This record gives sequence, C-alpha cells and structure tokens, in this order.
Amino acid sequence: MVLQEKARPAVVPGAGATILRGTVQVLGELLITAGIILLLFVGWQLWWTNVESDAKQSAVIKEFAQGLRGTVPAVPEPGPAAAPVDYGAPVVSAAPGHAGTIGIMYIPRFGTNYTRPIVQGTTGDVLDTLGLGHYVNTAMPGAVGNFAVAGHRQTHGAVLDNIHTLVPGDKIYVQTKDGYYIYVFRNNQIVMPSRTDVLEPVPTRPGITPTESFLTMTSCNPRFGAEERIIAYALLDSWRPASAGPPAEIAAQVAAAVGGS
Repeated sequence: MVLQEKARPAVVPGAGATILRGTVQVLGELLITAGIILLLFVGWQLWWTNVESDAKQSAVIKEFAQGLRGTVPAVPEPGPAAAPVDYGAPVVSAAPGHAGTIGIMYIPRFGTNYTRPIVQGTTGDVLDTLGLGHYVNTAMPGAVGNFAVAGHRQTHGAVLDNIHTLVPGDKIYVQTKDGYYIYVFRNNQIVMPSRTDVLEPVPTRPGITPTESFLTMTSCNPRFGAEERIIAYALLDSWRPASAGPPAEIAAQVAAAVGGS
C-alpha cells in the first residue's frame, strides 16, 4: 500500500529573483550583441579596409602611370647581364603638395605583385587610403639624407605587412617620374613610438650631417598591435634615369603597373 504524501504549497519566486533573472538575460544578450559587433569590426578592419585601400591605391598608380605614358621603354629581351652603368648623381625631384604622388615602390621580397604608391604626408587621409606616406620633413628619393616613409601593417592595404621578412641585401626599388632608385636593406629595429630620431637625416644620430642616402620605413609592431614601431633601414646603392628603362629584376612589374595602364 502506497502512502500518500501530504500536499506541499507551491513555491512562488519572489520579485527579487524575477528581476535578477531578467537582468542576467538582458546582460547575456548585450554581451552576445557586443561580441557580434566586435567580430564585425575586426572583419571590417582586417578585410574591408584592405579591399577599399587596394582599389584606391590601384587608382593612384594608374593616374601616376598616365603621366608617364610613352616614357617607359618596353621590357628588354632576356640576355647577358650588362655591365653596370654610372648615370652620375641621382636626379632629385621637389616634394609634391599634400597627398601628391611621389612614385611607386617595388619590393621583390614581398612578392611579384607588390606595387605600392608613395604619397606625400603621413596623416590619416593618406595612410588609411593612399598607400605609403612620406614624412614631409625628410629627404626625397635619391637625395643625401633620410627618405622616410610609413605604412600600415595589417589594415588599410597592409602595405608593410611583411616588413619583418626583409633580410640584409634585399633590394627596394623606388620609381619616380625621373627614374629608378635602388636601395639595399641593411637591418631593422624595434623602438617605442616616441623614437622620432629614426627620422633624422642620419637615422638615430641627431645633429650628424649626412653623406649617404638612406631609406627608412616605419610601421606598427607587433603585427596585430601598435605598442611599438618596427623600423627598416636601407641605403641607396644606385639609380638609373627613366630613359634607361627599369632594372631587369622589376621590369615585368613596371610593365604591368605602368606600361599597361
């Protein structure tokens, strides 16, 4: 025989418990929404800003190329390496106005498709859209002193994403309307953002009169952060006027970027 339990009164949750449960639910929904917004923001930063910047930079290169139309010789047929030619002192152009195009940079270490415009200025409207920004108080390509540029590493075109892969001896080519300037990478350095001495005419040596032509490239470090700056230093090795045509190593890239525009 089964004994019947005495009926117990139903427990009705208090108003405080109901409010707490509702608050937790709302907070959970807010956290989920915030997480989705954060993911969308990261996607926008790491993908869409690159898409937009790549399109704009391609337009800048095309516009630059139109000004060179008919001045870029055809790609020469492969043959024996020619003896180096001394073209004398590099021609140095005057700096353009803000956001004006200086030229194009080619870095074979970064891939055969690496073709980036160099634009005057380092403000957001330049770096976030147009490509590599030239520090306005530094030298122009080929000049004695420090030709210094900045670029994003992971967003807005990621123009210097692979700066850490450069090895001593790598060549960096800068094309302007006057010709081609060939720099050779020497070393890199990690510094704090306050280290503006890397932009001195002789990098990191304030007050010293330069006798050589430097190229300094700056970007954020680490790749997905901005706590530090990575600095890449290069030294001018040679130059050739536009009439002599591009160096053989980048001739195909120049033809694709400029000759076909």
